[in-house]
Amino acid sequence: MPRPRIYLAGPEVFLPTANEVGRIKCAVAAEYGFDGIYPLDASLDLSGLDKRAQATLISRSNEDLMRTSDAVIANLTPFRGASADAGTAFEVGFMRALARPVLGYTNTPLDYVPRATAVRSLPRLPFDADAASVAIEDFDLSENLMIEIAIQASRSSLVRHQAPAGQEMTDLTAFRVCLDEARRLLLV
Repeated sequence: MPRPRIYLAGPEVFLPTANEVGRIKCAVAAEYGFDGIYPLDASLDLSGLDKRAQATLISRSNEDLMRTSDAVIANLTPFRGASADAGTAFEVGFMRALARPVLGYTNTPLDYVPRATAVRSLPRLPFDADAASVAIEDFDLSENLMIEIAIQASRSSLVRHQAPAGQEMTDLTAFRVCLDEARRLLLV
């Protein structure tokens, strides 16, 4: 019987060491009995394509990878703001819509409210629509309720971990907890 495939979502794909991080995460997933599917695995030929065509090919390829995966583990550590990476949030929703298990982790233990409040205290960017009069979602969750409830509906919970400073995108402690959860959900 083939090993379950787990799509490994997260903003690590933007790191200068993205390929190495992906290789490591896939190796750790294999230790737990899974085939880790890292979005850069597709090794796409983007040569000769304009930026819109490159984006389209990447998006379609990642959707195809998710369709062939049995679950997703999403790194929901805040990226470029108070919340998870927008692409990762899409991948969580996509897998939830496919009725596949959604697991997730964040390498900060802080709830969303203090993170959003901290970002709001910074000088406002001219293109950011946030304002003091706009409500901040407050449900004692780490992330937007749609993301965290998707994980809960998968009979799991968002794993919170305090990674050492500077290792927020590479610490795999919480990722390993998600792999243990995936064992419970997929290998029992």
